[in-house]
Amino acid sequence: MAEEQVKNQAPEQDIHQLLKVRREKLAALQAAGKDPFKITKYDQTHHTEEVKSLYVKHEEELLAGRKPVSTEGLSEEEAKEAVNNDYNERRAIMDASPIQVSIAGRMMSKRVMGKASFCNVQDKLGNIQVYVSRDALGEEPYAEFKKLDMGDIIGVKGYAFRTKMGEISVHAESLTLLSKSLQILPEKYHGLTNTDMRYRQRYVDLIMNEESKDTFIKRSKIISSIRRYLDGQGFMEVETPMLVANAGGAAARPFETHFNALDEDLKLRISLELYLKRLIVGGLERVFEIGRVFRNEGLDTRHNPEFTLMELYQAYTDYHGMMDLTENMFRHVAQEVLGTTKFMYGDVELDFGKPFERITMLDAVKKYAGVDFDSIATDEEAKAIAKEKHVEFEPHHKKGDILNLFFEEYCEEKMVQPTFVMDHPVEISPLTKRKPDKPDYVERFELFINGWEMCNAYSELNDPIDQRERFKAQDALADLGDEEANHTDEDFLNALELGMAPTGGIGYGIDRLTMLLTNSPAIRDVLLFPTLKTLS
Repeated sequence: MAEEQVKNQAPEQDIHQLLKVRREKLAALQAAGKDPFKITKYDQTHHTEEVKSLYVKHEEELLAGRKPVSTEGLSEEEAKEAVNNDYNERRAIMDASPIQVSIAGRMMSKRVMGKASFCNVQDKLGNIQVYVSRDALGEEPYAEFKKLDMGDIIGVKGYAFRTKMGEISVHAESLTLLSKSLQILPEKYHGLTNTDMRYRQRYVDLIMNEESKDTFIKRSKIISSIRRYLDGQGFMEVETPMLVANAGGAAARPFETHFNALDEDLKLRISLELYLKRLIVGGLERVFEIGRVFRNEGLDTRHNPEFTLMELYQAYTDYHGMMDLTENMFRHVAQEVLGTTKFMYGDVELDFGKPFERITMLDAVKKYAGVDFDSIATDEEAKAIAKEKHVEFEPHHKKGDILNLFFEEYCEEKMVQPTFVMDHPVEISPLTKRKPDKPDYVERFELFINGWEMCNAYSELNDPIDQRERFKAQDALADLGDEEANHTDEDFLNALELGMAPTGGIGYGIDRLTMLLTNSPAIRDVLLFPTLKTLS
């Protein structure tokens, strides 16, 4: 029974019958010695968009100087004949010097019309119409074509031409079934609209939703653009361990695992920082890594437990140098990937072309919360003003922690255009160099865009004595039950004691940057396979 014949039956009965028909078609092919799954390769010479661009260029060359047909003063019948004659003449010129092509892809639609039919083939670059006729293909191959289903993967050899409707198409001279689709694609015009199913079956989403495919093509371009930029700045790409004994470098709860061969408990890394700094100690001077990190935390529109982080470290510079590098890098990536430094995210126009604003955390809180933490001397005074302003805090929080809580409460959402927020309190920055003239604060910035934290950067702490004391403070927090606190890393301290040059460092999530540059509302939209609860 053909698919069209069962469309009026109950949906569950429909799907079972349609699946049964597809398997019967495969069995018939296999019985006839035409098993598509035994085909190992196909000579694909062009992709769909390449065919179109080549044809347009060829057309311009062969028809140069030929004026469009004029129908002025002609009757409707005469005008139709003139247009038809002009098309036939143009077609004859083009067919005398045809562009031979061999394309391959998924058949997304099919219109059978007696001795001639049309189908649409989709590949990684786009899609193209294919004209299939019994005369060109032969009686038996044409009959086989008519039995093909939407979703089948086919190869088509033929030549490019333009239809009377003006659509560049491929005139099939041979057609090969390369893989039989035994499942049924969602309805063409609505695509895959169930959001959860789009994330769980990304392969179907990529087939049906052009916007989704474009997002992931852009993501790849973003990563390539970052690599090219950093390579041009003299940075060396490296790889560091994912399985570690001490997961440090960020405030996050790690995933834990057990390595049987060594009978040792290990953690998945939460940051790239401490190993990259070891390489600065080793004299590599400019290093970066783009890699997966893992944080055992919640799921929301901007968080996934595994995500892609870019971290870099540069010797002999500070956080001001990192601000310049970050601003230039983001501007470069936007221009290269989007072709512009101005783009929309939702209903907000973001501008990477203008100089990024720079403001200290103290000044931001003073500006947006109306509280001057420079005039607050003690932790108790900070807690009192927090109670007055209804800012929640923990009993162990100090003045610097509470300043940061004020920033989160009053300031973050105001940072829409790119803004560097500088000079964070030392309490929340255990790996950062203190400001020489203001030791309660550190040389650190976070880049905010659209109210999101996009980037974290430091003048890196290279004093091993100070670093040990800060690790001790983190150990104390861990002893109080803080699962996100860092722990003392003796090997890292040993590296610092050898001597690390003054260094600037940056870390930012590739996923959030991709969300901005692709106007994607959720992190799951830019992860090919986001973390989801397993279906029972």
